[in-house]
Amino acid sequence: MTLRTDYDAWHQRIHDAAPGHEDAGSPWYKLVREYMGDVAGLRILEVACGRGGFVRQLARGGAVVTGCDFSSAALRAASTKIRAPDRIDGPPLAALVQGDAQALPFADNSFDAVVSCETIEHLPQVQTAAIELHRVTRPGGKLFLTTPNYFNFMGLYEIYARFRHPGRQDDQPFDRRQWFPQVHKWIRRAGWTILRTDGTVHQFPFLPGRNPVRWKSLESNRAVRKLLSPFAYTYFLAAAKPLRGNET
Repeated sequence: MTLRTDYDAWHQRIHDAAPGHEDAGSPWYKLVREYMGDVAGLRILEVACGRGGFVRQLARGGAVVTGCDFSSAALRAASTKIRAPDRIDGPPLAALVQGDAQALPFADNSFDAVVSCETIEHLPQVQTAAIELHRVTRPGGKLFLTTPNYFNFMGLYEIYARFRHPGRQDDQPFDRRQWFPQVHKWIRRAGWTILRTDGTVHQFPFLPGRNPVRWKSLESNRAVRKLLSPFAYTYFLAAAKPLRGNET
């Protein structure tokens, strides 16, 4: 077994469990969409597009979208979502390409914006991936990234769980525990300029063995949400690739 085949099996299991799931409704996608604004005419790449719900949403917003995923099983699921419902036999709304975020199969400066949601924590070589995201983005283009952050009660719970259940297995084949200063370091080292940060999903694991409680009222006010973003479970940042004259 390889990491790719492990992820094929994982994606197939997730899709079979809920084939109609609308992944674009996830809190991280909602946060990214809030900051992206009008996408009409933009060339956008989503890295690790999964089941394709957000690719479809961006395409319906007028963007020229490419979805890329490591897993062929994920792309098969995504292919069912990117055709117009009234034109099943017509051309797809977006392109789907199999590829590794650590070695993207695209030319330099190909996209106006790149989206990476809940992905870098599943990559063995995050710094390499951050450089690849930078490479395929045009000068002046944007990166919209989310990833779990453990600088919060969930992080404390993870420490407890590691000691309490040392044999516990993660749901995904590869999963890293990280916190937001590490994310800043990887992004800046790749050449990006961080423009803004935010966060969503504030969870409190009050009782062992029970699902954590989410405090949604903390996320309803944008100013409060941004203030508390270092403690959010889903951490967001928007970054820009400097124009050529400003690159170092």
